[in-house]
Amino acid sequence: MKRLVILGGGESGVGTALLGKDKGYEVFVSDKGIIKEKYKEVLIHNEIEFEDGQHTDAKILNADLIMKSPGIPDKVALVKQVRAKGITVVSEIEFASNFTEATLVAITGSNGKTTTASLTHHLLKQELNVGLAGNIGDSFAKQILEEDYPNYVLEISSFQLDDIIDFKPKIAILLNITPDHLDRYDYVFENYIASKFRIVENQTKDDYFIYDADDEVIESWLKQHPIQSILLPFSLTKQIENGAYLDKDNIKITIDNNQIIMPIKNLALEGKHNIKNAMAASTVAHLLKIRKQTIRESLENFQGVEHRLENVLKINKVQYINDSKATNVNATYYALESMDAPTVWIVGGQDKGNDYNELFQFVNEKVKAIICLGVDNEKLMNNFGGMVDVIVETQYISEAVKIAYKIAEAGENVLLSPACASFDLFENYEDRGRQFKDAVRNL
Repeated sequence: MKRLVILGGGESGVGTALLGKDKGYEVFVSDKGIIKEKYKEVLIHNEIEFEDGQHTDAKILNADLIMKSPGIPDKVALVKQVRAKGITVVSEIEFASNFTEATLVAITGSNGKTTTASLTHHLLKQELNVGLAGNIGDSFAKQILEEDYPNYVLEISSFQLDDIIDFKPKIAILLNITPDHLDRYDYVFENYIASKFRIVENQTKDDYFIYDADDEVIESWLKQHPIQSILLPFSLTKQIENGAYLDKDNIKITIDNNQIIMPIKNLALEGKHNIKNAMAASTVAHLLKIRKQTIRESLENFQGVEHRLENVLKINKVQYINDSKATNVNATYYALESMDAPTVWIVGGQDKGNDYNELFQFVNEKVKAIICLGVDNEKLMNNFGGMVDVIVETQYISEAVKIAYKIAEAGENVLLSPACASFDLFENYEDRGRQFKDAVRNL
C-alpha cells in the first residue's frame, strides 16, 4: 500500500486526503498550524490519521508521495529534506487530475484569474455539466471523488503549477504576467514567468492555449520558447486572425474560420481588463460549442466576484467599493483606472516587494486622499506623500472607513484596493473585505 503524506490540512489537503483514501493510499495529514474544526471532523469521520501544531519528520519522510499545500514554500527545511530523499512532491491539481477523464480548462495569470474562472464557469454551465475548482470553491480532488463532472474550470496559481508533472489541460489560459509573489521566486522575474508557462508544458497539438497578445512579457517568452498547442490570442489593439479581438464596440472571436461577434456595450463587468476577461471566457465557450446567444446573455447577467471591485453601498452620494482581492500593484492599477470620480483610496498591508511607479499617473489624476492601512506604511508614505494633500495611516479598518467618510464628498468614491497581501492585520483578503463592508454598513 503506497503512503501518501499531505502537508497542509486546508481545503486542498483534506480533499486530497479523501480522494487518496478512496484510491487505496495509506494517508497521513500533517499541518504545522491548527487544522480548522470543520476539516478535523471530516478527517476523523473518514478515519484518516492527522497531526496539527507540528510536523513529525518520521511520519513524513517515509512517504511514497507528498502532496504539498500551495502555501508552503520550497525553502522550508522539511520540504528540502523531502526533496533530498527523492520523494515525489505534487500539488493537489497534479494528484487529482490523474483520477479524471474530464475536459480541463485551466486559468492562470497574475490578475483576473478568479473573475475569469467564475465567468467561464458561468458561460459553460448553461449548456454543459461543469465543475469549478482550484483556488476557488470546493477542492478539485473532493469534486472528482463526489461529482466527477465531465468538465472542469480550474483557477490555478503559479504555486500549484510549481508542483505538476503530467498535468495537461485541454484548454490553458494565461491572462497576464506582472511581478507578483517574487519573494517565492528568489526575486527573479524570469523564474515566476517560467512557472506560469508550466500550464502549457504538457500540452500537445490537440490542445489550446488562450493568452493576452497585448502582454509584452507573454509575447517575448513565446518567441523564445515555442509551444506545441494551438494558439488563440486575444487583443484590444491588434486584429487577430485566429482568436479574439476588439473591433470598435464588438468582440470578434474566430476559431477555424467560424466567427462569432459579441457587443460589449451590455457587458455586466466594467473596465478594459474585464473586456479581456470576457474575451478569454468567450473563446473557451466558443471552443466548447456553447451557443452564441447563450454566451451573449451570460456575459450580460454575470454578477462578478466578491471582493473584486464590488460596489458595497452608496452613503450621502458617496460610492464605497470593496476591492480587497487586489493583493498586488497591477490589480490596483485596474481598480484606479476604472474610477470615474475623485477617490479616497485605502491602501496597504504586507508589501511583497512592490513597485508603485505604474500607479503614479492615476494617483495624480484621480486620488484626492490616501489612507494607509498596514503595520508598516513607510514605503507608501515615501511614494505617495507628495502627490496628495491628505495622507494618513491607521491599523484599524473601522477607523479607515470613518476617516474616508469625513473626507469624501457627494459624487466621489471610497475605494479599498490594498495592492498588498493582507496577512499583517487580517486572516486573508476575504476577512479584510468583509471587515470593510461591515464598517461601511455601520457608518
